Amino acid sequence: MNSTKMRILSVIAAMTSLSLVGCGSIESAAQDDCTSIGWQIGSKGYQDCYKARLYERKLDYSLPPGDKPSPSLL
Repeated sequence: MNSTKMRILSVIAAMTSLSLVGCGSIESAAQDDCTSIGWQIGSKGYQDCYKARLYERKLDYSLPPGDKPSPSLL
């Protein structure tokens, strides 16, 4: 395999791992939000809080309606 293909594969691998890390941070932030206000993990109130905060955080990081992602410069 030549070096160009190796670079492309390494960039794809890096982008994939960063996207997976990003998902975990949204979930852990939602969990931290609910536990910081006193909900116990596993309780009904905690589950409702977690789902709501996860939904809100996903909305915060999503594109506005009708907005198209711009092409990458890479």
